[in-house]
Amino acid sequence: MILYFAGKEDGRDSSPADKRTIFSEETRQKAEQKSKEKVKAEKKKYVVVIDPGHQRKQDQSQEPIGPGAKEMKSKVSSGTSGIVSGLNEYELTLMVSKKLKKELVKRGYTVYLTRKRADVNISNAKRAKFAEKKGADIFIRIHANGSRDYAVRGALSMAPSNNNPYAARLAKQSQELSKSVLKEYCKATGMKNRGVTLTDQMSGINWAAMPVTILELGFLSNPKDDMSMKSERFQKKMAEGAANGIDRFVKK
Repeated sequence: MILYFAGKEDGRDSSPADKRTIFSEETRQKAEQKSKEKVKAEKKKYVVVIDPGHQRKQDQSQEPIGPGAKEMKSKVSSGTSGIVSGLNEYELTLMVSKKLKKELVKRGYTVYLTRKRADVNISNAKRAKFAEKKGADIFIRIHANGSRDYAVRGALSMAPSNNNPYAARLAKQSQELSKSVLKEYCKATGMKNRGVTLTDQMSGINWAAMPVTILELGFLSNPKDDMSMKSERFQKKMAEGAANGIDRFVKK
């Protein structure tokens, strides 16, 4: 039978060097834990609203393109669909948005979706207002692209221009958000980076009251992009990449 006493093992005293090593390791572990808790607490301050683009049925009734605008635009367009997969844009955007929400919640963010199913009728302006109501710090709109040229592929993001008549004060931050999200998204997925497009014609951007970006995941009109985006495994990479981009923006 072997008896163990504090500071002794097999009758031998722990050396001062051993004690220093133990205390040093404990101090390091406590510091690391404290750092992780601090980062998590900081992230909890951030509210992200994700807008899965489109819906099952388009709504062609009109709404102002921005606050106080005379120019009108359809409330929600129909979106596109996969040339090979047949997957509808409104289905893909919801799949990826749900995975992105799960990833961001895991990282400590507070996250809301503008829609949780396909059968809704929520205009682009209302989606932006929903983000404002939830106190969003970041508004990320998830879409997929289409082109008559089937060879065109890759991802891009959209942000308001510096001269946007409705969201100019958010332009710089929105552009930074768009760059960060797109860069990390393409890094995670291997998608071609088509850059940031500045636009003042998107209602969901113009009505936003916080930094906003549209992430165009890829081209459903391109067979390779289409089949990649249909994959469950690839969708997880898409979500992780977008989340990395939000992390990158928040840390700046």
